[in-house]
Amino acid sequence: MKPGEHFDLSGHVALVTGGSRGLGKEMVFGFADAGADVIVVSRKLEACRAVADEATTTTGRRALPVACHVGKWDEIDRLVETAYSEFDKVDILVNNAGMSPLYPDPASVTEDLYDKVFAVNLKGPFRLTALVGTRMAEGDGGSIINVSSAGSLSPQASIIPYASAKAGLNAMTMGFAKAFGPKVRVNCIIPGAFMTDVTKHWDLESFEKSARANFALGRGGDPAEIVGTALYFASDASSYTTGALLVVDGGGR
Repeated sequence: MKPGEHFDLSGHVALVTGGSRGLGKEMVFGFADAGADVIVVSRKLEACRAVADEATTTTGRRALPVACHVGKWDEIDRLVETAYSEFDKVDILVNNAGMSPLYPDPASVTEDLYDKVFAVNLKGPFRLTALVGTRMAEGDGGSIINVSSAGSLSPQASIIPYASAKAGLNAMTMGFAKAFGPKVRVNCIIPGAFMTDVTKHWDLESFEKSARANFALGRGGDPAEIVGTALYFASDASSYTTGALLVVDGGGR
């Protein structure tokens, strides 16, 4: 195979949670551009439909919008049944949906907030990986990509529950790689600061000053810059890579 052919996803089906915006949306378009049909998943159906329609219009690939709250197991079960009834298979699963609510101090974190953060960032990916990974292992195999956070490696006081859940996702990646190998590869992208819609809550002037001083690349990431890493893990280019945690943070560590 020529180098570029390793990244060809023609004939593949990719399911991306949190696929209606941010890094997930970029991955949806990246996979569709590489030839995959895509399943766009988030809580809001209209947002999923908008991305799916755009993906089909711009790439010609089939795109299915599905509303699902990944923190709820019964909805995940329905999502999996819908995906397999529509496409008969899932070759690529991306656990990208996440949430990190703000709080003034650790003692202010309520049980409800704590449970929601772990449900979306860890419990949901566990269930979805368990269901889809089992089918992949029983079929022709596949690739599962978890999307963690640089905060899982260097937690700040303002993201303790989120960082803890994402650290669990890192561990889960390695465990599932062993559970579903050799036919299924399970890897993890650990993004740093990407300039998604989340940045509207940031003090951008302070962030940019800090990035120039502390990041090797001197800036936050453009969301489209996640696509190369996602294509690597999704495709045959990473055929001998599993259980890996790949940090993509512009040298911000």
